[in-house]
Order: sequence, then C-alpha cells, then structure tokens
Amino acid sequence: MTGNSIKAGTKAVWAGEKEYLAHGATQVPVVLSVAYGYDDMDEWYDVAIGKKKGHIYGRNTNPTVQAFEDKVKIMEEAEAATSFSTGMAAISNTLATFLLPGDRIVSIKDTYGGTNKIFTEFLPRQQIEVALCETGNHEAIEEEVAKGCKILYLETPTNPTVKITDIERMAKAGHEAGALVIVDNTFGTPINQNPLLLGADLVIHSATKFLGGHADALGGVVCGAEELVEKIYHYREINGATMDPMAAYLTLRGMKTLHLRVRQQGKNAMALAKYLQTKELVEAVYYPGLETHSNHDIAKKQMKDFGGMLSFAVKGGVDTVRDLLPKLEYANRAANLGAVETTVGPARTTSHVECTPEERAAMGIPEGLIRVSCGIEDIEDILADFEQAFNHINSALEV
Repeated sequence: MTGNSIKAGTKAVWAGEKEYLAHGATQVPVVLSVAYGYDDMDEWYDVAIGKKKGHIYGRNTNPTVQAFEDKVKIMEEAEAATSFSTGMAAISNTLATFLLPGDRIVSIKDTYGGTNKIFTEFLPRQQIEVALCETGNHEAIEEEVAKGCKILYLETPTNPTVKITDIERMAKAGHEAGALVIVDNTFGTPINQNPLLLGADLVIHSATKFLGGHADALGGVVCGAEELVEKIYHYREINGATMDPMAAYLTLRGMKTLHLRVRQQGKNAMALAKYLQTKELVEAVYYPGLETHSNHDIAKKQMKDFGGMLSFAVKGGVDTVRDLLPKLEYANRAANLGAVETTVGPARTTSHVECTPEERAAMGIPEGLIRVSCGIEDIEDILADFEQAFNHINSALEV
C-alpha cells in the first residue's frame, strides 16, 4: 500500500498492519515479550545481524512497534521509519546521530521549547555551533545555510505561534549547501502535510500528539530514506529510547481515525480563529488558515488543510489568562495537544515552560499567549463556551 492512488484516510486505517496480524485476528496484537527464542543457531545469527527478518530483543525491535512504524512510513511516503519512547527522544536522538563537535546547525528561533533548549543549552555544550533565524524570514535562513551547516532543522507550523516556513524553498537551500533537511511535522500531521514530498530528508513526529490523538500514549517517530533511518535506528537501539509496545498499540489504534479527527479539528480551529478575531479582549490571533496570517499563502501551497492548532494573545497578559481559562467548561487546561478534547494553556506552562520570560519574549511569545488545540467537539458548543468565558471577564472588568 504505497501508491498515490490510495488516499490518506484509507492508509490511516489499513497501512502497515496486515503482516503483523495473527490467528485470524483483524487487529495487530500487543506483543509484550522482551526476548525472542531460536532453536536454529544460524537463523538466530542471521536475524541478529539483520540478514534475515525477525526479532531478537525488545530494545531493538518489536512486532507491535514495527506495525506502527510501517503505518507512519507509508503515510509519509517514506522508505523507512523508526520509533522512540517520546517525541523529544526522536528529536534528540536524530540530532545526536548526525552531529559531531565542530558541526553547525541552522534552525528557527521559535521551535518547541524542548527543541529550543537543545539548540541553546545542550548542543553548544558539545561544541556544536547553532544559528537560530527569525521564523518566516526565508532570506535570513538561506543566508545562514549558505555559510555552511550539517543540518537545517525546521518546525512548521511552529509550536505555539503556528508560524509557517516554506519547506520546498528551504529544502532547496539546504541541499545546495550539502545539509540534511529535517522537518518536525507534528502540527502538520501526515494528513495535511508531507515534507518528504516537498524535499525534506527526514520527518519527525511527536506521536503523543495527533497521531495517537487520545492523550494516553507517549511516543515519537522519524521517517525518511532507509540509509538515514538505519543510522538513527542504530543510535536509538544502543542508547535505548525504545517505544513501548502498549504505546505503539494505542497509537496504532488512534491512527485509524487520524483523518477524521484532523478534518474535524481543522474545521473547529478555523471557526474558533475567526470568532476570536471579533473579541475586543483579543490582541492577535495566530492561525495559518486566516488570510491575515503572515505566511498564509505558503501554508496554502504546502498544506492540504491548516490543522487544529491555533493561538491567541489577550489584553492584560497573564492576569487575563488566569481569569479566562478556568471559566472554560469544555477544554482541558493541560500541557498536551492533538487530542480529541479541546486543550488550552499558556506557553509559559506548556510549550515553553523550560524558558524564562525573557527567552519567550525573544522568540516572539507574549506571556498572554494562549495555545488552543481544538478537539472534535461540536463547534457550536466550543464557541458558546468561549463566549461565556469572555462574558465573565468583561463583566468583571465592568465592576
């Protein structure tokens, strides 16, 4: 199931599973065994060195985990994929696989907070030079890349300001400089965006988010050319950031409805973004589906739809955030996203909790910014919920 004639929704349901079914079951089993036995010593050896397909030890491979990897691989139209215990494990292991002291990496300023910490704290400690550019300033990124770099790392849309970078243009610039181009596609999802088809070399997902979709399993995954993924897999199998089989099963199950969830979340996000633009208490709304978004045209070109993530800044900053969010009835106030329930939170306690207020400000993230991960609820109820919350704030201000 790799042809372009098969649509994404069908791939989400069927891709990567048939080989792993057993005993006539229609669902991939959860294989919890740590080790796999062999009576034939030569066969055991052939599997151990990768000459023959099979499993040896759970830190290396697992049938349930491999089914998840195959599904993502097919949905991203990649040659190979390998998984991790978390999204940050996927990011850190991938960078560690390819970067050595003396290397240089170019990225953008407002990546996810954990990723930014790798760039600003951990990589410099390893004598790796990091150049962070203004997100959306393609000329500045191209200028830095042209100076030479081992990796060009992009996140688009970004977390939490949903800024957009032109993947095709940046991939061209990266390859001209001999760089490996990596894209975090967590917000985009394989339903709305396929970076490999736009020229990227590797695509990363925090599987915890939209892929799983139910906030009950941690995981990460990287996919791309087989030669590159094999190197990442080797680093991961030795260092041990292995995905748990139960997490793989839960994510597999969640992915069967990925296209339906993402479609509804996108519709809800667009409606909520337009609604928020009408509120006097809202200073700015960030959503790539809005024509007012600075790179709406780029998003329209490289995305099939604009996704379920948005953010907005409120007047009064943190004080307004403290008052507004607890009044929402149909929204979890939590540090997660991509789930079936609407989830809200300020960057200061979610995406960029690791950063100081000054660091957030430097990344263009105001303290009054609220990130919204739209769920699959009926949008009429979500809009009414936000309306009553805003009304409460307005009433309090009038007293």
